[in-house]
Parts: sequence; structure tokens; C-alpha cells
Amino acid sequence: MRWRGWTRRTLGAGVRAARTYLNEVAIVGPEDAYAKRFHYFGAGAALMAPQGVIYNERYLSIGDGTLIGPNVCLSAGISPDQEMLTSPVVSIGQRCVIGRGSHLVGHWRIELGDEIQTGPYVYITDQNHSYEDPEAPIGWQRPVERAVSIGSGSWLGANVVILPGTHLGRNTTVAAGAVVRGQFPERVVLGGVPARVLRHFDEARGWLDGPPTS
Repeated sequence: MRWRGWTRRTLGAGVRAARTYLNEVAIVGPEDAYAKRFHYFGAGAALMAPQGVIYNERYLSIGDGTLIGPNVCLSAGISPDQEMLTSPVVSIGQRCVIGRGSHLVGHWRIELGDEIQTGPYVYITDQNHSYEDPEAPIGWQRPVERAVSIGSGSWLGANVVILPGTHLGRNTTVAAGAVVRGQFPERVVLGGVPARVLRHFDEARGWLDGPPTS
């Protein structure tokens, strides 16, 4: 039994060391050949390993110093060879951190400003299914696309969903699990399903509960 325990611990340590090494060498940086396929891949930026599904790199822009966490999916369209109408379709600014397992799925325009951070498993999309025809399967109906923008300095908590047409002002905080759609001013705290303004910053009085009154 002692021999079996020693063997398990030794093999386990070897497997973990090998996995760590493989993930380190699989990180994509701006000097790697794969990075040249992107619309822009900034200095000091990195795609951590293991990478998630990535489609149409030529329509994806990653700013200087931005860190894309493990298992993050980035896509422009739904197939690797799809021709898009705008470029870049997904644009991530400088010095951002995108949490592991997040999905940024663009079809028209998703723009993240600088110094944005997200928790894990955030979902951002600019396209949604429509349901105008009650007799037709929803998945086959023409989707609706609306551009999305996230203001610089914002923080999106774990499992936040950003829906088409959303525009967030700078330094916005979005509470974990919120589902966000619509336009919101800068320096607010959003939360809930659907998301609403929980707090806002007033120049004269500081942070106040509720949305701005003017």
C-alpha cells in the first residue's frame, strides 16, 4: 500500500508538472506566428493556455498588454472562413484582463475600452435570435445585431451576460450574474436580471443609491 501511495504521488506530480509546462509553452504572445493572423495583437498581450475556440482571427483585435485567460472563446461570426462586414468585429483595448471561460462572440461590432477586467465565464454578444414568427423555429429566424461597447475602466463580475445593443459608460461595475441590455451612464453599479442601476456617483455627494435623477 505504501508503494502504491508513493507511485500515485510521484506520477501525479509528474502529470501536474508536465501540464504546467505545456500550458506555459502554449501561451500565445505577439512574437508567435499565430499572433500574426489577428487584425491586431499588441505588445505584451497574451492568450493564456489552453485557448478556447477562436474563429476568424483577422477580425479580432487585442490591445497592448491585454491578458486573455484560459478557455476564453473569441469569435467573429460562426465559422472560420466567414466574411464579415466590419473590421475589426471584436476589439479589446489595452491592459484588459478577460477571465477564464469567457465568451466574446461578435457579428457586427463589440468594442471594449482600455483597462477593463472581467470575472470568469462572462458572455458578451452583439447578436441574438429573433422570435417574430411564432410558427417558425427560433433558431432558424433571422438574428438581430446591435453594436456593443464597454467603457474603459469597467469591471464585469463572474457570469455577467452582455446582450446586443448594450453601451456601458466608463468605470462601470456590473455585479456577478447580471444580464445587461441598454445604455447606461459612466460610474454606476449595475446588478440584477434585467440589470438596473443600483448605485451612481455624484460629483458633489459621492456614491448614492439608485439611478441618477437627472
